[in-house]
Amino acid sequence: MLGIGIFGATGRIGKLLIEALQKDKEANLSCVYVRNELQYSIPQGVLVTNDISVFLESSDLIIDFSSPEATKLLLDMAIDKVQRPIVIGTTGLDKMQQDLMIVASQKMPILYASNMSKGIVVLNKLAQIVSSTLKDSDIEIVEIHHREKKDSPSGTALRLAKSCAEARDLDINKVRISGRDGMIGKRSKDEIAVMALRGGDVVGRHSVGFYLDGEYIELIHNATSRMTFANGAIDVGKWLIKQKNGFYSIEDALRF
Repeated sequence: MLGIGIFGATGRIGKLLIEALQKDKEANLSCVYVRNELQYSIPQGVLVTNDISVFLESSDLIIDFSSPEATKLLLDMAIDKVQRPIVIGTTGLDKMQQDLMIVASQKMPILYASNMSKGIVVLNKLAQIVSSTLKDSDIEIVEIHHREKKDSPSGTALRLAKSCAEARDLDINKVRISGRDGMIGKRSKDEIAVMALRGGDVVGRHSVGFYLDGEYIELIHNATSRMTFANGAIDVGKWLIKQKNGFYSIEDALRF
């Protein structure tokens, strides 16, 4: 039985991971890391600790849905002391934290995905195809999430934008815009807009539009339950535990 440790156990996805693992037939919850106090009950026999080293030693595989700062602490400890396969779903990582994942992947298997939904993987693939096929279309990406989400635009929306740009041999850092206001002039040919909306308890909605004269295509993915992300993370974790050291994406796990 695969023993999975949850880093970020007090978060929304962390709680769902704990719930999902109680029903899983191939993996179980071995350990949870909490900084202060766990406010809800977990299965008897599961280790609860605020020592990252002990947490790593007590798990076969780590799933991390925490914060950028916490993810850095986890990776630093894993690199220096205890290497374990790690699935990272933390969003809002800066370049330094992203680079740290690459460094860590030289010593252990690391899989990073800003969205653990299998449907998003398919959406991304479709967006690449349409972007490269309809090269004259204007690309507009809109995402909406719940009011509590801290980073904007979402990591998923940025990933979709990057995929669309690469399909046209464009540098996303040069063509992406994230807002329009006032007399800004007409839309440029290559720009890719990524707009973020926040409100209510929306789990996640991503729309990629390709607009032409006389017609347009919109590709839309709606997440209706956060359990989708928890189950997706567990599934790719079962794949990652069998891999060699390296940096992987969810596309690798799903063989896209």
